[in-house]
Amino acid sequence: MLGTPMRVLVVDDDPIAVEIVLEYLEDMHTETTTVHDGQAGWETLESRPDAFDVVLLDRMMPRMGGIQLLQRIRADKRFDALPVIMQTSASDQREVLEGIQAGAYYYLTKPFRKEMLRSIVRAAVSDYARVKGLREELRKQAGVLGLMRTGRFEFRTLVEAMDLGAFLARAFPDPERVLVGLSELLVNAVEHGNLELGYDEKGNLEELGTWRHEIERRLELPEYRNRFAVALIQRGPGGVEVTIRDEGKGFDPEPYLRVDPARLFDTHGRGILIAKTLSFDSLEYRDRGREVVAVVRG
Repeated sequence: MLGTPMRVLVVDDDPIAVEIVLEYLEDMHTETTTVHDGQAGWETLESRPDAFDVVLLDRMMPRMGGIQLLQRIRADKRFDALPVIMQTSASDQREVLEGIQAGAYYYLTKPFRKEMLRSIVRAAVSDYARVKGLREELRKQAGVLGLMRTGRFEFRTLVEAMDLGAFLARAFPDPERVLVGLSELLVNAVEHGNLELGYDEKGNLEELGTWRHEIERRLELPEYRNRFAVALIQRGPGGVEVTIRDEGKGFDPEPYLRVDPARLFDTHGRGILIAKTLSFDSLEYRDRGREVVAVVRG
């Protein structure tokens, strides 16, 4: 029995491109709505604010371009977490950076391949469901964390990492701002830190649909099952600081702290960039990537 369909809004003025998208998504259990410029896209979102799980957005359109629509989406609290896949024929790094700064973390370069489109759509919808779940948990958490000055927490699994993210976000002045980035850093400490799952390896596992199974398998292996990651949080007059440390071999964080157009078309690998650009005022990796310190000032 099929579950709830993925609800896709396609905003593109090129009828051939729209036809290709519809053909590629045809057997993916989607409900697809199409409009032909940014203004119509905005009017559709406004009239049906809870109707979509992902927006597939062209960059160059009449009346309102893709960047302008994206900026309007991100400025509206109802849509600030709604994933937007920017489709463009441009691969210029400056244009990609402009899109990222406006809030696009998923990219497709025209002409795109069928499997690439389908993988990106699945990843974006899955990420959105996770963010909505985290926000729901955030709303359930009590406000007692506002009284905390210091805290130390140990965690081992992905579930514990995500639950802890929703819990600790309450210690920050703007919990929803830090929620996604904080959760990404905590999950990374388990997945890529303690369990030593490589970037390319994760991509292959996601493509095969076996990523979560592999995580559960590694958690039970003798070399990993006694590893814990640690989160330390401090609140003071200067702001809130969280330090996350894992027991892995470390990695080079530098490529993930900046825009890399070659990776923007992958289905994963955006978490550190999201944390750095959206969630925290500063982000610093130490000890060959085994420790990260994230700060919100004020």
